Amino acid sequence: MAKENLQHIRQLVAQQAARMMAEDGISDYAYAKKKAGRQLGALENSSLPSNAEVEEELKLYNALFLGEEQPENLRDLRKNALFTMQILEKFNPHLTGAVLDGTAGLLAETHIHLFADSIKEVEMFLLNQQIPFDVNEKSYRVMNDGKRDKKGDQRKTVPVFTLEMDTGLIKLSVFEVDDIRVPTKRATDGTNAGRVGIEALKALIASS
Repeated sequence: MAKENLQHIRQLVAQQAARMMAEDGISDYAYAKKKAGRQLGALENSSLPSNAEVEEELKLYNALFLGEEQPENLRDLRKNALFTMQILEKFNPHLTGAVLDGTAGLLAETHIHLFADSIKEVEMFLLNQQIPFDVNEKSYRVMNDGKRDKKGDQRKTVPVFTLEMDTGLIKLSVFEVDDIRVPTKRATDGTNAGRVGIEALKALIASS
């Protein structure tokens, strides 16, 4: 396949994946790329764009097609995240992901990291608050000794509580208390993922 043609296909897949992430609330880059690739008949791995390419198309899509809706929706998502974090304040909640970095689409999931002594502690708190949830797991890439090369990569699997809200799903990943010192990695470029607590989120909402 000619290099120019391959690049064109990668761009088409990136654009389709970005559209699905913006409009359908898909947050998993790998899933969005594979689904877009199947829809466009691009099944080879060489035809699939990088996560960073999809993120760039996602920013463009939000600006071009959701210019009025997306900022207002993002503000609502952040306010809902703040409300949830205030309820869960005892677990040192930190917002991360697309709702924090501003790329969240209309049905985007909200990702919040909690830091607790045990998963049971969080589970009992949600039950006592009569907050319905589903529970599963998620694997995170984390920084090891500050390294950014592949040899420095480690993966950490943590329990995730999913809350269904009017604004979309909220995913609560439960880490150990000391894991606040261990940054997770962004799916797009492997750098440290941003995380902000309640006060920083208040300031972000006030400035938007």
